Formats: sequence, C-alpha cells, structure tokens
Amino acid sequence: MARINVNGTTLGIESFGDDRAPLLLLAGGTTMLSWPDELCGRLAAGGRRVVRYDLRDSGESETVDPEAPAYTLRTLAADAAALVDALGGGPAHLAGIGVGGMVAQVAVLDHPGAFSALTLVGTRPVAPGPADADLPEHDGPTTGRLFARPMPDWSDRAAVAEFAAAGAEVLGNDPAAARATAARIWDRTPGTAPAVQLANQIGLVFSRLDCTPRWRERLPEIGVPALVVHGARDPFFPLGNGEALAREIPGARLLVLPEAATALPAAAAGEVAGAMLRLP
Repeated sequence: MARINVNGTTLGIESFGDDRAPLLLLAGGTTMLSWPDELCGRLAAGGRRVVRYDLRDSGESETVDPEAPAYTLRTLAADAAALVDALGGGPAHLAGIGVGGMVAQVAVLDHPGAFSALTLVGTRPVAPGPADADLPEHDGPTTGRLFARPMPDWSDRAAVAEFAAAGAEVLGNDPAAARATAARIWDRTPGTAPAVQLANQIGLVFSRLDCTPRWRERLPEIGVPALVVHGARDPFFPLGNGEALAREIPGARLLVLPEAATALPAAAAGEVAGAMLRLP
C-alpha cells in the first residue's frame, strides 16, 4: 500500500507486478477492493504493472466530507489521468468497475492522451439517477429489498460484514466473499462515522456528485481498444447497459459472464484477465 499526491488530493494505491511493465490502472468503485486480489495477481502475472486505487473519500485516499463532496465526476476522471502521469507509466490501460466505470469513461474522453485501452466492468453510460429510456433500470424488487434494510452499527466490524453479506445475497453475489471484503474495507476506513462508512462500503457519495454534462453521446469519440465486461445476472445495472456500451464504443468487445451479478466472481478471474491482457 502507498499514498500518492495528485491533482490536489492524496490517493491510496496498491501495486502488483513489475514496475517496468506496461501500466494497467484499476479505478475502484469506490474502494480498490472492488478489484479482486486473484484478478490483480493474474494481470500482473500476464506482464502488466497493475495499480488499483481508492477514489476520493474512500479507503486510503483522502477523506474530507462524503456528505458534501467538493469535487465532480470530472475531477475523479482528472485524478485518473494525473495518477498515470505521477506513476510514469503512460499511456495506461484504464479499467473501471461499477461507478468507477463511469469515471473511466469520462477520463478516456476528457484525457485521451493518458490512456491506451479501456475496460468497463458492470457499469452504464449514464450517471447515477434515472437511466435513459432505452436502458434497463435497476431491478425494482431487488433494489427495494437492498435499500429497505436497516443500517448496521458502523462501529461493529462483524455487523458491517454481515450487512454486506446479506446485501450480496440480495444482489446474487457470493455472501462469503462480500463478508470478507467488507471486513477488509472496515479495517481500512478512517473511523466509524456513518457517512464515511457509507462512502467506503456502499459508495453513496456518488449520488451527491455533479455528473454533468452527459457523456453518452460522446462515446463514439473513444479511439482506444475497449472491453466491456458484464454479469448476465446483474440486477443493479442490468446487462442491457453493458450491451449499449459495447454497441456505442467503436470496436468494443463485450464479454458476458453468465453466472455473475454485480461483483466479479473469483471463478471468472482467469477469463476476465485473459480478455484484458489482449488489449494494449
């Protein structure tokens, strides 16, 4: 683990592989632990310098006020480009998962010289909030069950881990993996204030970000090789969102994981790593 100052803030990063290898930058959604260790290890073994990082207000990155973030989606995109420059590995392959995938889309559009390839996992081409009419919305019954649950005692590590495991079961993810990841996130969270824990565990800070202007109409401008990975069973960003991304980004390849929901399952690490390594 390390911390690096970029773009007026401090970001927490973790590196895998040879520092001399081509850089593959993984934007968390919101913490770096959205990217499984197994996948990072396989990418490093495939000859990449893998750096995963926490977005602002999460993990080892600088935390100010997740309830009133003084930055925008485009600030987070600029952070990714600045991080590539600071690491000295550009242009880099940028990958984003979940809301980190929104950051990655905007970063490649706004800072094209910083990136050589793009991978988007379990995300969509529009900001948080209502989707475009042609895109499938969150599954209503699933999200209703997910957000109707009472919040845990954020000072209780075990309770937070069980809360995550129960949420994973609702979403169709692996509860045991979610429990373990939530415990690791809890250990890395600076304090037990509910707003800070929400930013780390659930990423609700994104609902408070200024995400304008829209970027979907600019997707045909993306000129780097792109891979879109999406779970066939994803109820939060249903598969039609990934299909739209693959259709609207020129030459993008779509990899559908038949058994996956919102999280990348360990069983898919080899297939996903292989597809990512085929990009520059």
